[in-house]
Order: sequence, then structure tokens, then C-alpha cells
Amino acid sequence: MSKNKIDLFREAFNKQADSLGNLFVEVFHYIALFAVGAIIAWAALQEFLSIFTAHKELVDGILMLFIYLELGAMVGIYFKTKRMPVRFLIYVSITALTRLLISDISHNHKPSWGIIQVCGAILLLSIAVLIVRIASSRFHVKEEDESK
Repeated sequence: MSKNKIDLFREAFNKQADSLGNLFVEVFHYIALFAVGAIIAWAALQEFLSIFTAHKELVDGILMLFIYLELGAMVGIYFKTKRMPVRFLIYVSITALTRLLISDISHNHKPSWGIIQVCGAILLLSIAVLIVRIASSRFHVKEEDESK
């Protein structure tokens, strides 16, 4: 009989510990997401202001604002769906490489293998977006039961 009481206590303790652990993880996720969102908003505001005070080239600033927009959208999508949108990470990478390419061409004005490499990386990332989109439409992930 005492073994049953110990097993029942262990199961109840494990259930409480799991609930408490899940609560801590969710609280950490929300605090971290709010912090990341606030930092993105602050950085975007700083970038916006630097464009108007002419401390930065206009095209570079606009592309940085697009990067901040995509990062903010990623945080928002994660809040709504609890899933990290991989495509947005690829979009951020493509935008960052495009910014690098435009900056390199506008400052150096010299053809080089670096330009070809950056263009190849953008092409590979674009193909990756296509593959991710096709895979997500063909192999749609089923939603987990929320009642668990």
C-alpha cells in the first residue's frame, strides 16, 4: 500500500513540477519577445531619425528599415502562432545581402568576385525560400490539440 502512496505522490509532484516549468518557460519567452520587440522598435526609430539627419545614405537606411520591419513581423508572427517563421529569417538575410551589395557597388565602383559571390548567395537564398514555400504547402503541419 505504501508503494501506491509514494507513486501517487511522485506523479502529483511531477505534474506540478511540469506545470511550473512550463510556466517559467512561457514567461521567459514572453519577456524575451517583448525585449526583442522593443529593441527592434528602438533601432528602427534610430535608423529612421538617422535618415532624416543625413548621417546615413538614404538607400542603406531604407534597406535597414526593411530589415527591422521583417524582424518585427517575425516577432509578431511568433506571438500569434508560437512558431518561428523560417522564411522571414531568409528574407532578412536576402535584404542584408542586398544592402551589402548596394553599399559595395556605390562605394567601390569596381567589379569583383565579391559581387558575384553575394549575388550567388542571394540566388541560393531565393531558391531556399521557394523550397520552403513548396514544402510548407505540400507538407502542412497539423495543429496540436490545445485542450491537452
